[in-house]
Amino acid sequence: MLFFIYRVDKPGSAALREATRPAHLDWAKTLGDRLIFAGPTLDEDAVAMNGSLWVIEAADRAEAEAVTAEDPYEKVNLFESKVVRPFMKVVPWDEAD
Repeated sequence: MLFFIYRVDKPGSAALREATRPAHLDWAKTLGDRLIFAGPTLDEDAVAMNGSLWVIEAADRAEAEAVTAEDPYEKVNLFESKVVRPFMKVVPWDEAD
């Protein structure tokens, strides 16, 4: 099952994000095919990172939560909020559609 994960950085946490980013990216690579896509959200000027958007494969919500809890960003308490929801991929279309 796919899960959509949206996490918003705490205000004033750009330095913490930058310092933790190499560990975060190294950890994300360990997820392999379970990580469908991911990337930072940006401010209105599309310059500064201010959150994260991920879609991951997990058996259930508990597993999705457990996976993200291992993220170095979460271990340094970067985020002010986190939303985890089941997600259904529709587009791009599967060849059978």
